[in-house]
Amino acid sequence: MQIDAVIFDWGGTLTKWHDIDFHEEALALAHAVVATEGEPHVHVDALQRANQVVWGRSRDHQQSSTVADLFDEAGLEHDPELLSHYREFWEPHTTTDAQVAPLFTWLRERGIAVGVLSNTVWPRAWHEDFFRRDGVLELIDGDVYTSEVPWTKPSPHAFGAAMEAVGATDPARCVYVGDRLYDDIWGAHNAGLKAIHVPHSIIPAEQVGHSEGMPDAVAHELSEIPGLLDRL
Repeated sequence: MQIDAVIFDWGGTLTKWHDIDFHEEALALAHAVVATEGEPHVHVDALQRANQVVWGRSRDHQQSSTVADLFDEAGLEHDPELLSHYREFWEPHTTTDAQVAPLFTWLRERGIAVGVLSNTVWPRAWHEDFFRRDGVLELIDGDVYTSEVPWTKPSPHAFGAAMEAVGATDPARCVYVGDRLYDDIWGAHNAGLKAIHVPHSIIPAEQVGHSEGMPDAVAHELSEIPGLLDRL
């Protein structure tokens, strides 16, 4: 198999999986609410419900959302300049795996494009900041964040956008690497790509989709991927 591109999921794949306290996440979001009475904690329930709605749209309809959509769904006005608490809440969970830079370098040295396709409500700038901080931004040939497009994984349109971003045209010559058997593995296969599973994430029940894909290979460490590609 001639491989033109390897495209990666972000959270739980290029970063280590962490369990998230969704109450604390909503409280961090609530600090950005404006023009309302009361302390931030009074908005937590509405923001948690909105988060579940947004996840449901992605899971069931492959419909993308942004941070602004979370506040709209909650019926709350927010100021994007006040999202620092929310970003600071997530910062400890954004560290790029130490194996990423050597892997991306290995791929590019062999003429294989490196891509990222992430289901996210965050703006592109945040993701680029995290990659830049960890010294891997310049090793990425193309990246798609679903906050910028109409679809989320597992829509074939999302995978098509990622292929376009790295200049690939034949899905049969592309490989997707991800931690979710629905969004990533089933989705990649449905779009015609090969798929490698990174199996260490504990996916919340409400985020599990209707199908589970059977990966072409399993990588317990990102450093195993070069060997797996040779056998695909």
